[in-house]
Formats: sequence, C-alpha cells, structure tokens
Amino acid sequence: MIDTGLAAKTVLVTGAGRGIGAAIARAFAAQRARVAVHYLPSAPPAPDGVRWEHEVPPLREVEALVDELDGAVAVAADLSAPDAATRLFDQVEARLGPVDVLVNNAAHCETPDTVDTLTAEGLGRHYRVNAIAPALLTAELARRAPDTDPPCVVNISTDAARAFPGQIGYGTSKAALEAFTRAAALDLAPRGIRVNAVAPGPVQTGWMDADLVEQVRPLIPLRRVGEPADIADAVVFLASRQARWITGQVLQVAGGHAL
Repeated sequence: MIDTGLAAKTVLVTGAGRGIGAAIARAFAAQRARVAVHYLPSAPPAPDGVRWEHEVPPLREVEALVDELDGAVAVAADLSAPDAATRLFDQVEARLGPVDVLVNNAAHCETPDTVDTLTAEGLGRHYRVNAIAPALLTAELARRAPDTDPPCVVNISTDAARAFPGQIGYGTSKAALEAFTRAAALDLAPRGIRVNAVAPGPVQTGWMDADLVEQVRPLIPLRRVGEPADIADAVVFLASRQARWITGQVLQVAGGHAL
C-alpha cells in the first residue's frame, strides 16, 4: 500500500498494552496515526476454581509502549463497566480528538470453560468484554461520528469462533462479535461507517511453549504459527483507504488454519 490514508487519524485500540494489541498500536503509529492505547488498570482476583487466561500488563509496560509511539496516549477503562464506552471516548477525544478508527481487541478468557463447568457468572464475564463492550463502543463511535469522513471499526475475533470445544463462553462470545460485525455493518453503511473483523489463528504472544508450537504447526497449512504483526497488518489494511468498499467481512488471518 503506497498511502493508507491513516496519517494524523486518531485510532483507539482496546487491550493494547501487549501482545496483538500492542502490535496493532505499533502498526498504526508506523502509518503516522495518533494512537490511544487502552489498558485495564487492574484485574479483580479470579473466583475460586477459575483461572484468568490473560494477564494485565503493568502500567510501566503500557507507559513504555506509549513512549515508543509518536503522539500516542494511554487511556484506562474497565470495559465490563456499563459506562465504559462513554468514559473511554471522552478521554480519547479530550486528548487526541474524535476517533477515526476503533479497534476492538480487548478480550476476556477464563478456564475451565466447558459445558459441564458453565456458570452464569462466567458467561457474563466473557460476553461483557468480548461482545457487549465492542457493541457499545461501536454505538458510541457512531453517535459521535461526523457527517463527513466517517470512521471505521475493526473487531478482533478468533478463527475458531465457529466451533471452540473446551472454551464455550469464549468461543461463543467471539461468534456473537462476528454476528454483531455483520449486523452493525448493515446498520451503519448508509452513514459510510464500515465495520469488519479479523479472525486470528494460533498466534504466539508468549502463551505457547516450544512443545505446543510443534503440536500446532502441522495443523496450519502454511506451517508456522502466527506473529502479532501478521494480525496487525490485516487490521491496518481493513482500516485503510484501500479497503474503502469492504464492510461486514470477517477476514481469517491464520495461515489456512481452521478452514
């Protein structure tokens, strides 16, 4: 892409403190966009018998990322809170101006998450962050969108959202996010607001040891696990002017995994 049209745009990336989110933030900054790096200030302790399968990066790590990116700012919010969308957009607008690109990357994942271990509380935690928060953030973006130069949304799903045995709450909440992507794309198209999603396959963000990588590799036709930059590049494409006639799509970025 010669010119993505993203220079000086304001991009809000949720869950951007590390991993795929941090790679997405770096990729937009490389396009000279102004990036709002969202992070969760703290996570409550997991209930008895439950394990959080994600880590909250320390503030110093978030600050180091922001210092690395020209014009970036850090914004904190607990996306499970009912008023998180309004509070988060208020923060970003006060510091960087109106949001041009919203990347819904933040996710909640906990185990055990099988049919036999399902609880209302566990399902609620998954859905509040993985499906409800992106929907509310998208709605807030649309309410604040100007009549000219409309913004766009890129949601981060998973290539296993169609069937995710052993992670029922996580997988079905991501499937709900994909359904929302299609529905919101149709609702918002008359206003020029595009809504798409990226569905990553197995991406090495530190959670796979060498043995697991070797187990997963044969399941991927391109014969390697993903890197965060693989996902970030696809997100930048969907936000760029080159994707100006693409909406309502879920782009699988997985090396052929789970086709």
